[in-house]
Amino acid sequence: MMFEVANMSFALPELFLLAMACTILLVVAFFKQSGASLAYILSQLTMVVSTVLVYRAMIGNEGLAFSDSYIKDALSNVLKIAIYIINIAVLMYSTSYLKSRDLFKGEYYVLAVFATLGMSVMVSAHHFLTLYLGLELMSLCLYAMVAMHRDSKVATEAAMKYFILGALASGMLLYGMSIIYGVTGNLAISAIASAIQTGDLNNTVLSFGLVFLVIGVAFKLGAVPFHMWLPDVYEGAPTAMTLFIATTPKLAAFAMMIRILVEGLGELQPYWQDMLIMLAVLSVVLGNIVAIAQTNLKRMLAYSTISHVGFILLGIISGTETGYAGSLFYALTYAVMTLAAFGMIILMSRRGFEAEEIDDYKGLSRRHPWFALMMLIVMFSMAGIPPLVGFYAKLAVIQAIVEIGLVSIAVLVVVMSVIGAFYYLRIIKVMYFDTAEEATVIDAPTDMRMMVSVNAMAVLALGILPGSLMALCVSVFS
Repeated sequence: MMFEVANMSFALPELFLLAMACTILLVVAFFKQSGASLAYILSQLTMVVSTVLVYRAMIGNEGLAFSDSYIKDALSNVLKIAIYIINIAVLMYSTSYLKSRDLFKGEYYVLAVFATLGMSVMVSAHHFLTLYLGLELMSLCLYAMVAMHRDSKVATEAAMKYFILGALASGMLLYGMSIIYGVTGNLAISAIASAIQTGDLNNTVLSFGLVFLVIGVAFKLGAVPFHMWLPDVYEGAPTAMTLFIATTPKLAAFAMMIRILVEGLGELQPYWQDMLIMLAVLSVVLGNIVAIAQTNLKRMLAYSTISHVGFILLGIISGTETGYAGSLFYALTYAVMTLAAFGMIILMSRRGFEAEEIDDYKGLSRRHPWFALMMLIVMFSMAGIPPLVGFYAKLAVIQAIVEIGLVSIAVLVVVMSVIGAFYYLRIIKVMYFDTAEEATVIDAPTDMRMMVSVNAMAVLALGILPGSLMALCVSVFS
């Protein structure tokens, strides 16, 4: 029975998200004047209640539902709570930005809630079709989100690039799924794992399907050489939309990678490990080197994201529980750091002025010393400087690959991290040692200022006390 009470209780957060997304859509349609404000309040309420629903159900039954197409486990619980909490901050950051640019429309919040539903489905998917449905629901919302600023040629161009390349990657992923189905006769991830483990299957065809699956996952993460969309979309989209794209979708893509490669195709680790090594090394090298040449902060953060994705892949390469836990820890902390970085860009921006260039931050320490300190904390953390959380995230994945004997790769990524620290330190140098050509005033509401401060302090707190989060990540895979 697909619709038993047990199944419904497992998927209660997704059902609530769907109901609220439809409710917000109706509110936006019927309340033209106040629709955007009501949509914002309802979307924040949706995230809060969804967090509570997942948290209350964490201690309880875990397992499969809906004919083995949906899974409730520790990984899904942790990632869902992280996605909902981070999206609360994303929506709070975005609102003041959208209001000041006449983009404060209810459609943004409708898309945000539907995209969150897609992420939740991806995180709990244990069937290729369920996974694909969640991915497409999320992706279609993100395409529309980037294109919301219809008067901007740059945003429209970014949306077109994102849509075309995203459709191509989805086709690759779907083709890979069809090949795996043709070999194993199953689409359920648990059944595929059993078929590969016990059956006499054609490894050549399986490897062929695996290649297409890895391409699809690598595109969604933004790994080299499937990164070409990421810098253009980050730079071209309005910063509020870039903030959304840069944070929680990466957590959903991480879950997709774990479900497909580790849980479904774990027996093929020798095949996908070599592919991921290449993707990880190229991402770390290219991301850090090209970021040095950037003068646009959003574009620099895009290449920074590519290098961070390389580090996330390193933990998966290890094929150990310690490595998977390190990658999860890195993904979670990356989302928090990126949230703070783009939050600072939104804080510094105002109507008619986008604080996207690195030179826009000249002399910030003399004009706004507190927020310069917040930016310093975030940049130091991204560079991996102790005692901030970025250092422990890098250390965890490097230790994982050293344990399996990939010492040369560990040395390479350490060297690239040192090189990559240059472009983060350049921002700090600009803030503290350069003189501003014109005095800019931060025109942001109090809640926005407080959110940026709390966000940066969270990065500092996670660095000083990383043990609890790391223990949680270890428990997910133990």
